[in-house]
Amino acid sequence: MDQNIQAISDIIDNVRRIFQILHEQSKQVEKNTGLTGPQLWAIKIINENKSINLSELAHRIYLHPTTVVGIVDRLEKHDLVRRTRSRSDRRMISIELTEKGESLVKDSPEVAQGLLAAGLEELPPNQLEEIDRSMKSLVKIFGAQKIPPKLILSSEISLPREKI
Repeated sequence: MDQNIQAISDIIDNVRRIFQILHEQSKQVEKNTGLTGPQLWAIKIINENKSINLSELAHRIYLHPTTVVGIVDRLEKHDLVRRTRSRSDRRMISIELTEKGESLVKDSPEVAQGLLAAGLEELPPNQLEEIDRSMKSLVKIFGAQKIPPKLILSSEISLPREKI
């Protein structure tokens, strides 16, 4: 019984740590850049690739393409990215950073989602499966199996004065 109590205490402490780092990192990203975590992660991936199409961007940030369209729309609205149609295939649209986007990404903090994805990508399949099973168990404990995962987005980008 004492083992269970210690294990439960450790699990709850670790969940608290995860929430704490996600909250603190999210506040830091918004304070420094005026962007949400997913928006900054998208900009960082675009920056790494110099030019990327929407489906590849969605694949790289583990989001559905329709979700990424909304992110790119908001970034484009604030002149951080631009879409360019291919001359050889008009259906192909590439996304690249504007000068304003390049400037913003230079001094931006790391994104929790990016750190998580990078760390998970380094793990062997058996460890990924173990984490997946454990996370599914936590979701079940909360009774949240049927709740679709949603991004937490601010309604508008509000870039700090010094970044505009």
